[in-house]
Amino acid sequence: MSWGTELWDQFDNLEKHTQWGIDILEKYIKFVKERTEIELSYAKQLRNLSKKYQPKKNSKEEEEYKYTSCKAFISTLNEMNDYAGQHEVISENMASQIIVDLARYVQELKQERKLNFHDGRKAQQHIESCWKQLESSKRRFERDCKEADRAQQYFEKMDADINVTKADVEKARQQAQIRHQMAEDSKADYSSILQKFNHEQHEYYHTHIPNIFQKIQEMEERRIVRIGDSMKTYAEVDRQVIPIIGKCLDGIVKAAESIDQKNDSQLVIEAYKSGFEPPGDIEFEDYSQPMKRTVSDNSLSNSRGEGKPDLKFGGKSKGKLWPFIKKNKGATPEDFSNLPPEQRRKKLQQKVDELNKEIQKEMDQRDAITKMKDVYLKNPQMGDPASLDHKLAEVSQNIEKLRLETQKFEAWLAEVEGRLPARSEQMRRQSGLYDSQNPPAVNNCAQDRESSPDGSYTEEQSQESEVKVLATDFDDEFDDEEPLPAIGTCKALYTFEGQNEGTISVVEGETLYVIEEDKGDGWTRIRRNEDEEGYVPTSYVEVYLDKNAKDS
Repeated sequence: MSWGTELWDQFDNLEKHTQWGIDILEKYIKFVKERTEIELSYAKQLRNLSKKYQPKKNSKEEEEYKYTSCKAFISTLNEMNDYAGQHEVISENMASQIIVDLARYVQELKQERKLNFHDGRKAQQHIESCWKQLESSKRRFERDCKEADRAQQYFEKMDADINVTKADVEKARQQAQIRHQMAEDSKADYSSILQKFNHEQHEYYHTHIPNIFQKIQEMEERRIVRIGDSMKTYAEVDRQVIPIIGKCLDGIVKAAESIDQKNDSQLVIEAYKSGFEPPGDIEFEDYSQPMKRTVSDNSLSNSRGEGKPDLKFGGKSKGKLWPFIKKNKGATPEDFSNLPPEQRRKKLQQKVDELNKEIQKEMDQRDAITKMKDVYLKNPQMGDPASLDHKLAEVSQNIEKLRLETQKFEAWLAEVEGRLPARSEQMRRQSGLYDSQNPPAVNNCAQDRESSPDGSYTEEQSQESEVKVLATDFDDEFDDEEPLPAIGTCKALYTFEGQNEGTISVVEGETLYVIEEDKGDGWTRIRRNEDEEGYVPTSYVEVYLDKNAKDS
C-alpha cells in the first residue's frame, strides 16, 4: 500500500487531505487547552469554596471548631483544598505534555508538508516543461515535413515544364533538398526529445512522484500516531492524580470516622457548666401568721415589702431558683468574678497560660539580648555592650510584671479550684462581689442578695422579700460572658482618661474595635484587645461600622 503507486494522479487531493490533518491536530490542541482552563477554573472555585467556609481567626466561630464534627469539617475543607491542587496539576501537565509539545510539532509538520509539496510541484513543472518541449519539436517536425513536401512538388512541376529555364529548375531542386534536410533534422530532434521525455516521464511517475508521495504518506502517518499518543497522555495525566485524589477522599472518610459524639457532648458540658449545685427544697412560708395581727399591723407589714415580693414572685422569675449572674454592662472584671465558678476557672486558666507564654517570649528575648551583649563584649567593633543595658533592664521589668500578674491570676485560680469541690456558700455568691462595688447602680444591689442553691438565704430573714424582688429583675441576664464580636472600628479623636469603673482610657489617634454602638446615652463600648474593653464618650471617637453590621 503506497500513495505513490495508488494515488499517483491525486496530487491536489493529497494536498487538501494533509491540510485537513493539520487542522484536526490544531483542533485537538484547542480542545486540550479549553480543558486545562476548565480544570484551573474548577480548582479556583474549589479553593474559594474551601476558604469561604474556613473559620475566621480570633472569632467565636473559630472557638466552636473544638468539636470533633467541626474538626472533621475543617479536615474536609483542607482535603478539598488538596483535591483542588490535583486539578491544577492536571492542567499544568496537560499544558506542558500535550499543548506545548503538539504546538511545536504542528509547526514542524507544516514546514515538512510545505517542502514535500514544493518538491512535487517542482517535478510537475519539470515534466510539463518537457512535454511542451516535445510538443514544440513535434510541431516543428510536422511543419518541416510539409514544407519539404511542397518544395518537392514545386521542383517536380518546374522540371516538367519545358518553358522553365534550366536555372529555375536547378534552383527549385536545391530548395527541395534544403527542405528535405530540414525535415530530417527536425525528425531527428523530435525523436531525441521524445526519447528524453519518455525517460523523464518514466522517472516522474515511477520514481519522483512515488518518493514524494511516500514522504507525504509517512508524514501523515506520523501525525496520526502523534495525535494517538497525545490522547494516551491525556488519559494518563488524569490517571496519575487518581491515587492522590483517592487519598484526599480517604482523608475525608477518616475525618468523618473521627467524629466522637460523646466527646462533643463532654465539650458542651465543659463549655457551659456553671459549677453551681441544684437548689435545695424551698421551705414553707407561713403567710397565715399576719392574719392574727391587727389591720394596721397587717397594712404596715404589706407596705414594708410583703406584698411586693408576692407580686414579683409570681412574675417572670417563677421557677428559676438557682443563683443568677447579671450580665456586666461595663468592662469585664479582671478576676472574671462575674462568671459561674466553672467558667471562671476556665477563663483564669486560659489567662495564666497566656501570661506564661508571654513570660517565655520575654525570656527568649532576654536570652537573645544577653547573647548579643556577650558578642559585643568579645568584639567591641560590632557594637557597644552598654547600649543593650537599657533594653535588657526593660525586658527584665516586663518579665517581673508578668510574673506578678501570673501569681495574681494563679491565686484566683487556686481559690476557685479549692472552692469548686466544696461548693461553698461564698462561691455561690461570688458573682455579686464585683458589682457590689458600684453602689449608684441599682441593678448591682441584687447581686449581694441572691439565694443559695440549697434554698436558704444569705441575708437576714427581714431582707428576704427585697432580695427576691431585685434578683428577679435580672434573672434573664445569666450569661457565660462570651466576648462580643466587633461590629466595626473607631479612631480616638481626643485622649480620654477612663478613671471610672467600666470605662477605658484611649490615646488620641489610637484605633480600636467597636463592640456596641451608642444606645443614646452618649457612650460607645470599645475593645483594645481580648482583655481590655470598656466605654468611652461617643464624641471622643470617630466610628466606622462594618457594612454587615449596618445592614443588620
